[in-house]
Amino acid sequence: MANQPGQFQPGRSAAGAGSSGPAAAGAGAPPSGPDFSMRGGGPRGIVLSKAKPKNTARTLKRIWQYLRVYRAGLYGVLLCTIAATACSLIAPYLLGSAVDDYIIPGDYAGLVRLSLFLLAVYAMQSLTSWLQQFIMVKVSMHTVQEMRRDIFERLQVLPIRFFDSQTHGELMSRTTNDIENVSGTLNQSVTQLISSILALAGSVAIMLYLNVWLTLVSMVTIPLVLLFTRTIAKWTRKYFSKQQAHLGELNSFIEETISGQKVIQVYRREQTSLSRFREINTTLTEAGIRAQIFSGTVGPMMNMLNNISFALMAGVGGWMAFQGWTSVGVVVAFLNYSKQFQRPLNDLANQFNLVQSAIAGAERVFETIDTESEYEQQSGSVKTLKDVRGEVVFEDVCFSYQKGAPVLNRISLRASPGQMIALVGPTGAGKTTIINLLTRFYEIDSGCITIDGTDIRELDKDSLRRRIGLVLQDAYLYSDTIRENIRFGRLEATDEEVEAAAKLANAHSFIQKLPQGYDTMLTAGGANLSQGQRQLLTIARAILADPAILILDEATSSIDTRTEMHIQTAMRQLMKGRTSFVIAHRLGTIRKADQILVINHGEIIERGTHEELLHQRGFYYDLYASQFKKSS
Repeated sequence: MANQPGQFQPGRSAAGAGSSGPAAAGAGAPPSGPDFSMRGGGPRGIVLSKAKPKNTARTLKRIWQYLRVYRAGLYGVLLCTIAATACSLIAPYLLGSAVDDYIIPGDYAGLVRLSLFLLAVYAMQSLTSWLQQFIMVKVSMHTVQEMRRDIFERLQVLPIRFFDSQTHGELMSRTTNDIENVSGTLNQSVTQLISSILALAGSVAIMLYLNVWLTLVSMVTIPLVLLFTRTIAKWTRKYFSKQQAHLGELNSFIEETISGQKVIQVYRREQTSLSRFREINTTLTEAGIRAQIFSGTVGPMMNMLNNISFALMAGVGGWMAFQGWTSVGVVVAFLNYSKQFQRPLNDLANQFNLVQSAIAGAERVFETIDTESEYEQQSGSVKTLKDVRGEVVFEDVCFSYQKGAPVLNRISLRASPGQMIALVGPTGAGKTTIINLLTRFYEIDSGCITIDGTDIRELDKDSLRRRIGLVLQDAYLYSDTIRENIRFGRLEATDEEVEAAAKLANAHSFIQKLPQGYDTMLTAGGANLSQGQRQLLTIARAILADPAILILDEATSSIDTRTEMHIQTAMRQLMKGRTSFVIAHRLGTIRKADQILVINHGEIIERGTHEELLHQRGFYYDLYASQFKKSS
């Protein structure tokens, strides 16, 4: 039965005809049906977390602690979402009114006025949808900026033992992929979830008000939708988890291959690497295909169920209109509202895996942030080192990286101020471990280490390490100028002091020959310099730091004999007045050491000067003889 103009009553629904038009689309909603096409890789191909969230409520509370700083923006997003959703709910009503009040009666002027008003509603919906997205992007970007800052700051103060238990790829994944995953979810899912919930509640309320029987018909397929979504989500999580695991394996293999490209080429292992890559890549592809096939069935199946519901309502609504139990406008409005009712269900299903994965990623980030730093492990009040004389004493020190596998056993030594202590022995004997304990990269199991009579466990780690200069066997340089790489040893040093340190380390001459001299930019790791040149720069860095205690861990192992001879005099001058620990395999470089400690299997088996140890004709004598038997 056709209503007369002005008789369209609330209780009818309106949404854009069929599935097209802004009203049908809802507030910023994506195309109909879940889109799992990127769910395995996250937004823009970002790797998703492997684990499912362990404590969703606690993680959401932690995320809110970051978001609450931007409450004003979130309130703005909420208001814009409400406005956009309200517009999407008004539009179907206006379409129903157009049919009953203007089209059927033939009121052309009224139809034009209503069409202009409907156009304004659609424009307002578009504007508020854009505005909510604009604000949410800023909120999400600032939020993850804080999270990224916190995890990076935490990584700077975590103990070395933590990095021993985590792969570099895993930590990189937490600071990049997991953070970006959270960012994408905040940016996309939060507004969509709010919009979906509001649209769902509003649509149901209006549908019930319009016609209870048609509302019940529209809900016939809901149990099937929920059952299907739950079942398919179980399988997609399983296969996406496998996909992510294989993707991590592939990333690690690529990283290792690129880093070790010289080794691969010199040993002619290109084909072996290609074969391994193809194997991992194929496994990843198969897992991805399964994941995408399962997730890809969601959209078509949901659309099929929605269309079944739509057809039922069209048939039942048409029959009711013929019977005079409702109007054509009500049926038109109801069909559009039914689309808006089904769409939020699709959106919620669509966002489920993405939100769950983002929460799992956030958990991994918070797990790192919550890891106890080495400074938090310092109990009680700490002391600082001021005027350091450099007396170092180890008393019955025992240590193990893993419980039950001792590395050092009852190590005792004494280094008087200004002495040079050399540590020699086979690889794995425990030489570097002694240095790691002195710098407190690790904590001893038992015994005591003192500097100037103070137990280093009572010292502030910053204060301790500020007095120690360390030159490692592997020279590490940053992507910066040569000048700034040397200045890394003491940031406040002047250019003149930087150049003086380089001269002392015998690096000045080769630096001057470079195109930009001290302003020459180094590539990652200093790859555009030779290994020996890189080592000279790290020695210059240690010289500039002017430490009270100097540690050289195979510092001259990558320097040719002639260069080594040039820097020996400078190194001896540097060591004057400083306690020095030198780990060396070239025994000729430690002949003038005040004391040589021979370490084997975690114990000091011999000690003395070079001449004393040769006279003993023991382990040191055999090492020395094996290196110099030709010259002797």
